Amino acid sequence: MAVTRIADIIVPEVFNPYVINRTMELSALVQSGIMQNSEEFDRLASAAARTVNMPFWNDLTGDDEVLTDNGALTPGKITAGQDQAVILRRGRAWGANDLAANLAGDDPMRAIGDLVASYWARMLQKALIATLEGVFASASMASNVHDISGETGDAATISGATFIDAVQKLGDAKTQLSGVMIHSAVEAALAKKELIQYIRPSEGSTEVPFYMGKRVIVDDSLPVNGGVYTTYIFGQGAIAYGNGNPVGFVATETDRDSLAGEDYLINRKTYILHPRGVAFTSAAVTGSSPTNAELANGANWNRVYEPKQIRIVKFVHKIA
Repeated sequence: MAVTRIADIIVPEVFNPYVINRTMELSALVQSGIMQNSEEFDRLASAAARTVNMPFWNDLTGDDEVLTDNGALTPGKITAGQDQAVILRRGRAWGANDLAANLAGDDPMRAIGDLVASYWARMLQKALIATLEGVFASASMASNVHDISGETGDAATISGATFIDAVQKLGDAKTQLSGVMIHSAVEAALAKKELIQYIRPSEGSTEVPFYMGKRVIVDDSLPVNGGVYTTYIFGQGAIAYGNGNPVGFVATETDRDSLAGEDYLINRKTYILHPRGVAFTSAAVTGSSPTNAELANGANWNRVYEPKQIRIVKFVHKIA
């Protein structure tokens, strides 16, 4: 009797692009515009390197001068800086028996693709939270932090007024902030006060929550410590995302242990998940690619853009 194996279903050249695209479809970060994918970052993520350098020109400085017929203008100069992103290399393998129940009575390719894609969507969000923890553990990012947890009463809790204060950390650039990532307990507290607005983007679509005009993304892996919550407020494209395909990289393959009667699916990712304007220094990385714990280490990050140009604010608060 013929038996269909994972190797009969998975065509790596078809499967991997499908998983990448499906992962981005499932990611609320991508859908909100906070995390933006581009061909440029796909190319950078394919580099044969641990990190990639991204030089940039600083803005022009100095006051203008009054024109006169008795002297020349004083020439100014433009200076350069350098951002640096780290390439993350991750992988996961699954046994066929773990997938068997999900394959029954459905299109196998779609079932596997959805399962793997939703897994990577969760892992991307987990890596991002670790990255944000490290970024804001860097002393260079202190100006983008609004911490009211040490206050008392309403002054320590998230509200319309304290949220506006947090957004104000970017000054006249605050209009760039368009999304907010919060813990579910924070969402519940705001919903009880009827401060969460649910909008259906199109007929038949799922309702999307908004707070103070900003799209809400809920994640329970955000830091909580003794009733103190961390909320992140983002602008469009604050996080650059690239899917890499380096030379010799095997993104998807299958295997079989005949003696054990088990089939395996192996999926690997090489990608960039970079907060624009905060360079990864690799000061405390021991392996070929950083772990989430190393991403969360402030020693590995240093701000290279002006604070207003970094479209992320960390808001630390209570809910009651």
